[in-house]
Amino acid sequence: MVRCPFLESDFLMHNFQKNMSAPGSFLHNSFVQAHPDRNPEDGIFLQLAELADEPRIIKTHLPFSLLPKHLPDTSKVVYVARNSKDVAVSYCHHSRLLKCHDFCGTTSEFVDHFVNDTLVYSPFWTHIKEGWKRRNQSNIHFMFYEDLKANPKAEIARLKDFLNVDLTNDQIEKIVHYTSFDQMKEREGKDLMGEDTNEYANSEVEDKDGGFFRKGQVGDYKNKLSEEDIERINKWTKENTRDMESEFKYKIN
Repeated sequence: MVRCPFLESDFLMHNFQKNMSAPGSFLHNSFVQAHPDRNPEDGIFLQLAELADEPRIIKTHLPFSLLPKHLPDTSKVVYVARNSKDVAVSYCHHSRLLKCHDFCGTTSEFVDHFVNDTLVYSPFWTHIKEGWKRRNQSNIHFMFYEDLKANPKAEIARLKDFLNVDLTNDQIEKIVHYTSFDQMKEREGKDLMGEDTNEYANSEVEDKDGGFFRKGQVGDYKNKLSEEDIERINKWTKENTRDMESEFKYKIN
């Protein structure tokens, strides 16, 4: 979180039952210790992004329309898209697991929110299209999650070229290894923010369905969504990809 600040995390923090950035918390105290001249109430993560050493790496789920308009002119942007049905499953688990989302309904009820764009970060297709239409800009690198899973070495090599960094083949192999889902899941901390996990994660959901890193598989929606929900998302996808080019991986004709 410090090396790669999550831009809108200050907003999400306010949705926890316990304020994770309140005075006395690990997050608050660590920030004050590192930056005594800064006011945590002005946004800890926003300021971590501002104060990060160059070249900064900042992550966000926000669409281009909610980011600075000059962003593609001043920064390199990596945009990652994923199949909407797998997103629905992953996002549903994420929303059940994290108490800042605190979703308690069924998977079908979540799909209802998903296709009706009544979730945080919605509307889904508007978000995707904002990234897709910029894919040919020199400072934009559009990636498909499925390609990363199918051939991570090739995709990391493409990313290396985009970022204009020198990496040996051995370094690329190590990146492939340490960013594999299994490795990230193995490193998943029980104490991601210096606090008791139960303060921000639902332990019942974690015990039953997994933690922050659940499966990361392509096509797992087939094991989680009903036929009706799959058909509903497919219809929604078809309606929203009519104007997309044929090379768009998720287009349904």
